[in-house]
Amino acid sequence: MRVRYCVLLLMALCGTAGADSQRSQLLATGGATTLEGAAGGGIVPMAVLSGYGTREEQGGTVTASHVSTGDYSLSVLGASWSWRNRVELSLAEQRLSHQPLSERLGVGPSSIRQRVFGAKVRLLGDLIYTRWPQLSLGVQHKKNRDFFVPSAAGARDDSGTDVYLSATKLLLGGLAGRNLLLNATARHSKANQLGLVGFGGDRNNDAEWLAEASAGVFINRHWLVGAEYRQKPDNLSFIREDDWQTAFVGWFPNKQISVVGAYVDLGEVASFPDQTGWYLSVQGSF
Repeated sequence: MRVRYCVLLLMALCGTAGADSQRSQLLATGGATTLEGAAGGGIVPMAVLSGYGTREEQGGTVTASHVSTGDYSLSVLGASWSWRNRVELSLAEQRLSHQPLSERLGVGPSSIRQRVFGAKVRLLGDLIYTRWPQLSLGVQHKKNRDFFVPSAAGARDDSGTDVYLSATKLLLGGLAGRNLLLNATARHSKANQLGLVGFGGDRNNDAEWLAEASAGVFINRHWLVGAEYRQKPDNLSFIREDDWQTAFVGWFPNKQISVVGAYVDLGEVASFPDQTGWYLSVQGSF
């Protein structure tokens, strides 16, 4: 029912959001939406703000995303709003299905829900029009709503707050005459698997700085190919946590809709090794 509602909402946006053609920013400069609701790629936020509004405008997005690795699947519904290309507010609802893990632990719950409230402020620079990168500061408050399994794994808290700083630049003709997108993010966090396995643990209960990066090349104005990397903490002795990588393709047919597909490599996730699979996200902008 939730998926049907989101699909209908995206269709309505594509059919009625005629204001998109009035937005001033260039195609794809609002990025896609991460699994945590912020504008960026799939797993790494960028300094860009959602939508296509400039200093005199506002805008936003709605998004449906899904990740599947066989042993786990993650579904996300998200929405964001940006004001004058300065402030972004976002909300994401995540649901992780983990039936194989529940069977291994011999427990009843087979899913974990989490809500993520986000805010991002553009500090300085511009993605295209300044020599220096666009720089943005973001915060994400996460509340785990099903803490039984994370607590059993050794997580200390059911909520936590990430702070991150992103620098993003689009180099026109930067690689063999094609536009090159570069992004680097530093995140201060103690979230286990985005917070889906709680926050902190017996090995470490302090937030630490983690590195994230993404890069892509525009094949033309509608197609972007690239990769992402996200460093992860390792707070729990019971389960190992590996860094994440993706290789993605983004399609931006117009300013109303974008589609991102990716190959994902999540390493070991909650005692299950070699978690590789696929990611798909559909975003509507207005």
